[in-house]
Amino acid sequence: MFRPLFVFIGTRYTRAKRRNHFVSFISLTSMIGLALGVVVMIVVLSVMNGFDHEMRTRVLGMVPHATLESGEAISDWQSLAAKVKQNPQVTAVAPFTQMQGLLTNNGKVSKVLLNAIDPALERQVSIIDNFMTQGKLDDLVPGEFGIVIGDKAAAKLGAAIGDKLTFVAPEVTVTPAGMFPRMKRFTVVGIFHVGAGELDGYLGVTNLQDLARLHRWKPDQVQGLRLKFDDLFQAPRTAWNIARDLGEDHFYARDWTRTHGNLYQAIRMEKAMIGLLLLLIVAVAAFNIISTLVMVVNDKKGDIAILRTLGATPGTIMRTFMVQGTVIGVVGTAIGAVVGIFAALNVSAAISALEGLIGHKFLNADVYFIDYLPSQVQSQDVVMVCSAALVLSFLATLYPAWRAARTQPAEALRYE
Repeated sequence: MFRPLFVFIGTRYTRAKRRNHFVSFISLTSMIGLALGVVVMIVVLSVMNGFDHEMRTRVLGMVPHATLESGEAISDWQSLAAKVKQNPQVTAVAPFTQMQGLLTNNGKVSKVLLNAIDPALERQVSIIDNFMTQGKLDDLVPGEFGIVIGDKAAAKLGAAIGDKLTFVAPEVTVTPAGMFPRMKRFTVVGIFHVGAGELDGYLGVTNLQDLARLHRWKPDQVQGLRLKFDDLFQAPRTAWNIARDLGEDHFYARDWTRTHGNLYQAIRMEKAMIGLLLLLIVAVAAFNIISTLVMVVNDKKGDIAILRTLGATPGTIMRTFMVQGTVIGVVGTAIGAVVGIFAALNVSAAISALEGLIGHKFLNADVYFIDYLPSQVQSQDVVMVCSAALVLSFLATLYPAWRAARTQPAEALRYE
């Protein structure tokens, strides 16, 4: 098969078998360094993608994309929901009522955000039903004062299915004997595990009518509506437009960017900054090719001079060493891409196995909002990393190749 002269010589110089095995070793270390840089960058970006994905699917799947509320209890929420659904970006609507307070059990206390729902409609706006480990949402029967709590809250309170928990509301009842806190007994009918400490530890779910009675409302009155959008990133503007159309004096909207937006933006910013820092590692590995080619040029000065006397042009000499550096970059990038994708696909299982082996959790859900290391490989990230590595590798070949092309035959052969 025909190959241009500079390609043939450049690929042979990569091996450098004839005289200097040290040059071959330096070429190998340059490949390994570049491959490791690509591996690290792919794995870290995949982990950041995993955090981003879990944030959107788990945490933002549990909390509402937006809520529509009023300053007072809403009675005819069905007709209000019908008006909201007329917006083409709204995919589902469900009523809700909330109340903060404390849950107590046998002297143990935990704060709780009690979220009252309609189990049938809640499935349309939330994925909590997918994370039920014990019981089910349908067990929240009106009038029975059942409650579903997260596994972290259950562990903290020492509660299990069927146990009675006392909910202490942040209000007092005035009686002739004095002021007493408002309390109500709830029965644990379900336990869920999302993997987010904020939700597993502090969220409680009960029936709409039960919490309405605790608020001293009518059974059909609710605090507001939970809205689910086709595109959650359009939630802020769309929710505001809906509230404006319904009447700003009567309704106001809140969206997920106010409750979890800072965390989501922090993840996106961290991915960008970490990607930039890791690109510097790839750049350092790529520019190791410069030292490799400089050594090769010094080692091959005699060969360069002979080629020049045989008619090789400076352009041919330059292309020869550019081919050698490019081969190092391509091989190193290819190896790094294969190993990086394999490592990124298995990093979650590997970390879980390591945690089980040493008996220690690396991620605390109270700090990182999930208790495991997620990973999601995205093709655009792999392409970006490989392209950056190849471009940097190619740029690293220019100066040594230019020096090789300037070699003077007479000067190089003087001491041969």
